[in-house]
Amino acid sequence: TRLRDSQLGDERVKDVKNYIKKGKLWEAFSSNKRPILLIDEIDKADIEFPNDLLQELDRMEFYVYETNETIKAEIRPIVIITSNNEKELPDAFLRRCFFHYIRFPEAETMNEIVEVHYPGIKQKLVAEALRIFYDMRKVPGLKKKPSTSELLDWLKLLMVEDIDAAALAEKDPTKLIPPLHGALLKNEQDVHLFERLAFLARREGAGSRPGQ
Repeated sequence: TRLRDSQLGDERVKDVKNYIKKGKLWEAFSSNKRPILLIDEIDKADIEFPNDLLQELDRMEFYVYETNETIKAEIRPIVIITSNNEKELPDAFLRRCFFHYIRFPEAETMNEIVEVHYPGIKQKLVAEALRIFYDMRKVPGLKKKPSTSELLDWLKLLMVEDIDAAALAEKDPTKLIPPLHGALLKNEQDVHLFERLAFLARREGAGSRPGQ
């Protein structure tokens, strides 16, 4: 933008400050009220990113090379950092953190989460969907357990397709894999696992019939 403005003879080009956009850390440090700064899923960032933040979060200031100025927090912000633990974070970084583990929601809490996203949803449908959802999460060998977002997507599809609670409550072993399971199972290995379980359930069901 500065190059373009220089070609157009814009006076703004003489001051580089006109071309620097404040990031969230800058906004938090310059706030005149105590801000809450969220650094979400830090484990997905570049491996050096947590180390790059050490000094800034420790001293509550950072240096802007372009303008030769130091931005210091007027009021120390509350910094919340989330991680899915997909990769290890540096010990030096963790030492500066107060750790809090958020457990996966129980059925009661999950029901409240569903109600927030889909007010007035049929409770029988939710009850059966939650039963299947938590049963699926208990299956050993799953590469990726379905999470809250998958559950919400699945419920939305169930409502769109007008699949009721009775269909989900079906006990036929040939229907072990739930309808629209593609919203819950996100990789080939897990789909094959459930297909195998369905096959074994059908075989056991056939073997238990009279005369077999």
